[in-house]
Amino acid sequence: MVASNNRTMQRILQLSLAATFCYVVATLVFGLRARSLALISEAGHNASDMLAILLSFVAVYFQSRPATDRKTFGYQRAGVLAAFVNALTLIVLALWIAVSAVHRLYAPVTVEPRLMMMVAAAGVVMNGAIAALLWKFSGDVNIRSVFLHMLGDTLSTAAVIAGGAMILFSHLQWIDPVLSLLIAGMILWSSWGIVRETLNILLEGTPKNLALEEIRGAMAAVTGVADVHDLHVWSLGSNSHALASHVTIECGEDREMSVAECAGILEKIKDAVWDRFHIAHTTIQFETRGCETTHGCSAPPELEPVGAHGHHHHGHDHHGHSH
Repeated sequence: MVASNNRTMQRILQLSLAATFCYVVATLVFGLRARSLALISEAGHNASDMLAILLSFVAVYFQSRPATDRKTFGYQRAGVLAAFVNALTLIVLALWIAVSAVHRLYAPVTVEPRLMMMVAAAGVVMNGAIAALLWKFSGDVNIRSVFLHMLGDTLSTAAVIAGGAMILFSHLQWIDPVLSLLIAGMILWSSWGIVRETLNILLEGTPKNLALEEIRGAMAAVTGVADVHDLHVWSLGSNSHALASHVTIECGEDREMSVAECAGILEKIKDAVWDRFHIAHTTIQFETRGCETTHGCSAPPELEPVGAHGHHHHGHDHHGHSH
């Protein structure tokens, strides 16, 4: 299922890349002919989309590659890195458009609104179609960055059509640079959200939809667990989370805990974090409390990990992790 999803994503991205390239050439040529900054900024916006699609295509290809001894988690972050680079290029582009638009407000240029509207209408159809195709996969931050590009383009090209109509009827040339400023603002807004999300993943931050205290509480609620500490939760990719923690288990002073009991507690902890938080990759290290001897228990004195790198198999393919 993951492999076929990957192939579908690659095909959609290839199609999007070809269509966007054609549209970039058209908007640049006709934007210069119509002397419309809004149309030229659309060419720039679409050129950044082309880069976004290309980076995402490379990332999807890398994400499908299995883990190796050198890349033990595979290439799950390739897409996150692509989205981060994308968003940064868009922010630079938005600032360039804004500066050009302000300059045009002081030195107005006469534009050709009919040509503006015709090219923008073609853009609405193309960008809208690509955005609709990408919507299905927008749970992945890499694909979502491309989807947002395309959705933003659909809206901004629609705004160019409206602006062209207003210029045609009112002959007010300032409408073109004002439109460009609005497009720049929209690019900035969507890009900044992606920068924040991808930076959090790259800096190993706690995933934004998970609360560490809730996870700690769920683990501590398992029978036999005395304490949960040194807890870390981070994202491997946009939809893949990992957890590492030390867990103190209560043996009781009058008896030793068997290996089977230790394993049972471990399974319950893994079930708790999977069922509530969908964390599949867990590394849990047991520590004992109240055991004079530990011959029957596989926990420390040496603090050796029990069930290290536990993986849940709830229909998940871990891209070549050895179990």
